[in-house]
Amino acid sequence: MADNPFAEFSLERAIDLRWTLRDIQAGRLKLSPVSDEDLHILAELGLVELHDDEPGLTEAGADVLSD
Repeated sequence: MADNPFAEFSLERAIDLRWTLRDIQAGRLKLSPVSDEDLHILAELGLVELHDDEPGLTEAGADVLSD
């Protein structure tokens, strides 16, 4: 099992970030816009990257959701 990228966060915050990854993966950004703070955190963790100003999961981000 890979290390938990959300280990440094509270349980509630980790759950929020995980749901944000799911929203990005499912393309629900119009219904659930990603906050700048969440996007910044996920990008720093290497889980998302921007493509034409739209967030997308990296391979590491997809791996987190498949665990």
